[in-house]
Amino acid sequence: MSEVYFSVLGPVRAWRGDEELDLGSPQQRVVLAALLLRRGRLVTVGELIDAVWGDAPPSAAVSVLRTYVSRLRRVLEPERGASWSPRVVVSVADGYMAHVADGALDLGVFEQRVAEARQRHAAGETSAAAELLQAALDGWEGTPLAGLPGPLAAVERARLTETWLSTLESRLDTDIRRGRHGEVIDELTSLTDEYPLRERLCLLLMLALFRSGRQAEALACYRRTRRILVDELGIEPGADLQELHDRILTGDVLLDLSPSSEQIHPPPAPPPAGPQIRPAQLPADLATFTGREAELRQVRALLSQYGSRPTAVVISAIAGMAGIGKTALAVHWAHEIADRFPDGQLFINLRGFDPAGSAMPPGEAIRIFLDALGVPAQQMPAQLDAQAALYRSLLAHRRVLILLDNARDADQVRPLLPGSPGCLVVVTSRDQLTGLIVGHGAQPLILHQLTSIEAREFLVRRLGAERLAAQPRAVDDIIARCGRLPLALAVVAARAVTRPGFPLSALADELSDSHDGLDVFDSGELGTDVRAVFSWSYEALSVPAARLFRLLGLFPGPDDFSAPAAAALAGRPLRETHGLLAELTHAHLLTESRPGRYALHDLLRIYAAEQVLSKDPPSDRDRALERLLSWYLHTADATCPFLTPGRRRVSLEPPPPDCHPLAFTGYDQALEWCETERANLVSAVHRAAACGHPGIAWRLPAALWGFFYLRSHLHDWLDTAQTGVAAADSIHDCEGLARLIQERANVLGELGRYDEAIADYRQVLIHYRELGDTVGRSQAVGNLGNAYLQSGRLDKAVEYLRRALAMDRYLGRTWGVGIALANLGDAYQRLGRFDEATDCLKEALSVLRTSGNRWVEGVTLDILGTVAHRLHRLDDAMEYYHQALAVHQDTGNRWGEGHTLTHLGDVHLTAGEREAARTSWRRALKIFEEFDHQDAEEIRDRLRRLGRRLPPS
Repeated sequence: MSEVYFSVLGPVRAWRGDEELDLGSPQQRVVLAALLLRRGRLVTVGELIDAVWGDAPPSAAVSVLRTYVSRLRRVLEPERGASWSPRVVVSVADGYMAHVADGALDLGVFEQRVAEARQRHAAGETSAAAELLQAALDGWEGTPLAGLPGPLAAVERARLTETWLSTLESRLDTDIRRGRHGEVIDELTSLTDEYPLRERLCLLLMLALFRSGRQAEALACYRRTRRILVDELGIEPGADLQELHDRILTGDVLLDLSPSSEQIHPPPAPPPAGPQIRPAQLPADLATFTGREAELRQVRALLSQYGSRPTAVVISAIAGMAGIGKTALAVHWAHEIADRFPDGQLFINLRGFDPAGSAMPPGEAIRIFLDALGVPAQQMPAQLDAQAALYRSLLAHRRVLILLDNARDADQVRPLLPGSPGCLVVVTSRDQLTGLIVGHGAQPLILHQLTSIEAREFLVRRLGAERLAAQPRAVDDIIARCGRLPLALAVVAARAVTRPGFPLSALADELSDSHDGLDVFDSGELGTDVRAVFSWSYEALSVPAARLFRLLGLFPGPDDFSAPAAAALAGRPLRETHGLLAELTHAHLLTESRPGRYALHDLLRIYAAEQVLSKDPPSDRDRALERLLSWYLHTADATCPFLTPGRRRVSLEPPPPDCHPLAFTGYDQALEWCETERANLVSAVHRAAACGHPGIAWRLPAALWGFFYLRSHLHDWLDTAQTGVAAADSIHDCEGLARLIQERANVLGELGRYDEAIADYRQVLIHYRELGDTVGRSQAVGNLGNAYLQSGRLDKAVEYLRRALAMDRYLGRTWGVGIALANLGDAYQRLGRFDEATDCLKEALSVLRTSGNRWVEGVTLDILGTVAHRLHRLDDAMEYYHQALAVHQDTGNRWGEGHTLTHLGDVHLTAGEREAARTSWRRALKIFEEFDHQDAEEIRDRLRRLGRRLPPS
């Protein structure tokens, strides 16, 4: 039977093939609409009753609702009894859920097209973005949910109409970006007549008129909109509209040249976190850099032709084959000109040709740059286009040197380009980056092999002129066999340096005798001599070092790795592994990027991967990777007693033989390990999911949640949780699904996406019910109550927290009882029910102290201080806050310490003790700045306001 297609962007309708289905009465269609609008998520019976009847449901509302659902099932699932028949409306817990794919609902198709348009827009493909936006708009049939009664329809109709208008504005904006301003004037004129209070429509119309040479009409449009706003709302136009009006009045020629949104609607930058940060991320210049004089003259000329204040973003695209020296040249030039960019230097390796296929997504690169520019993790936008807009805003009016190393292609680079003049972007890539040259005016520089003179000078700098002069023919042979590639020459030179009595002619002979070649990369950039060099260096290793080198080709992480991780991969003792790593480093097959951490050049990683595939049997490779992934899992689990003491941990199988996870002695040590290994931990989750270890793929993020929470790495938290959910689902592991859906809900709550978090917690309840895990159920109920508490739905919060409290009392779970009482007390104090709050919180203290839950004890004392403050019992409030501080400091809860110091400062201010308030707030600010916490700016604002109230000295 063919799939049913649904429509809500107009009257609510459904078709099976060409046949339109009879969906019944308007009230019955409301039920269907409510399920479709939340497809894939639970809609409770109570929510459906509210959707149909609002505050006045009939006495038999539940029975009538079930009748509506039954009738819808008969229409949508006529063969419901058959095993093959798809289920559309499914009973779940205390409600229903619609199983409808995005492609089977016009709203889903609309959202997919808009999301793709955002991606195209972020990549600079404005024409494709405009076409997708128009295709999305073409799917609307008029007023959404037309003809439906009830409060849900009214609210959703307004929301969807706003979505339609915003999308239409985006499409018009995109059309203006690509020069079609004359074609949209009539449409914009009609829309501004229909929606006279929408300032963005007026702004777009003014810009289109101005670019069409109709300046007077653009100004008249502004006057008309201003008059309507003043007459009907009593307000002046917004800052954006006023700025555009002023620029049109002055005939600003940049309005004829610049894209509309980026110039007129720059996204707001985050509040400054103290003084403007000046990043200095350039790697060290190579001490033995030599040659490339012609190329250096070319790039020097590039910058000089723009003068000291360039009027556009200057882009240099340095391309060439792998190992040709692109990065060395770029870094050398960057150090030479760094002083011309007073606002700092940004550097990143985009891993465009990473052998493991882990090219860095633009969003990850932007987040790293935003972090370097001082944006707290909590203020990172969730979407790539918003991240890119914030990045461009932070670089506006600044002079920053940006070095993007090892780019895959132009699409990877475009979101990383600044939007205003003054910056220099240097890009290195094995790709020629034609898209950047054509679309962004990038100045190309193609690197070729060193000249023979440069190659000889290269060797002189490393081996000395005397040694080369003794055997000039051998030197010529070495240069020829290395193909004049800097990387190959460096490996040969390392071999010669470590064997000063080894004649160069013997080195030349060994190179000449080797006929195996390194496989050519995608564009055929690398010849066979590089493999000869690599294989020769590899074959000179001891047997254990050669094995370790091969196994490093399996390493899943994108960044450097530690000696203990290498020991786990090899299944060797750590002391022995240190010696093997030293051997690989001395042979220039490995780089010690910083003390105790090592990195493989991408070509060497390819070679290592080749060797492990050809020389080690699949069973050995699988065991090595399992050892490494298990090492990461068990070491991450070992951090839990310090980062999340007392929390329920995942059950683990013993690690494989010869896998020795780390142990920790304190909070700081555990936290530092997680932070250092973060990129590798995230990669390990994905590799485990991809290579047949789904149990590790869901247990590892379950062990890491406390770290991600403490450091506000919300994007990594959500990313790994999603992967863990998929991994657990792939093996039908109900425990894993419950744990990881709960983790996803936790991070969604931290991101402020409370409705999604609540829907996930409800799914968790279902899974724990199926498992018969009553402890898990009580925990999920408590989490659900906390989600309602944080979202401000306090009555719901009280309901679920009381349920969690009752369950934990029944189970004798004192740990859960203490947490539930603390959260319930917080809900009561927010409701102003202070007596009940005090009773709950004091009982919570007793339970928490009995169970040893010091972490929540500190939080509970803080809430008691807040209750006392609100009741104006200032001495009691100060006492509670001081007790809370002592507990926070004892448990290492720095965030809790910062919040309590903030509250203590508030009490001091209420008591008229302004200097004491200043001291507390300064201490809180120091903590929040340490964590880049979003509350830091609020504390700065309090200190500024306090300063203004002090009398002049």
